[in-house]
Amino acid sequence: MLPDGTAFQGVPGLRTLLVSHREEFVGTVSEKLMTYAIGRAVESFDMPAIRKIEHEAAATDYRWSSIILGIVKSTPFQLRRAES
Repeated sequence: MLPDGTAFQGVPGLRTLLVSHREEFVGTVSEKLMTYAIGRAVESFDMPAIRKIEHEAAATDYRWSSIILGIVKSTPFQLRRAES
């Protein structure tokens, strides 16, 4: 059961649930991957880049490669700073 009370049965049920909420799932995954990629929390000024990644991924039926390439080509990733 999910925190919002949505119930599912096993892995097939989870898959069905995620597929039915595809845009939300991709948005969350994109944010989490971006957080890891840039080494900091995603801020409000990063959201246009996240939305662009989601939009471009939709055009390719949400392929993982599209999401990863979107992150790598994004401004937040390109302008990240390495720790001193």
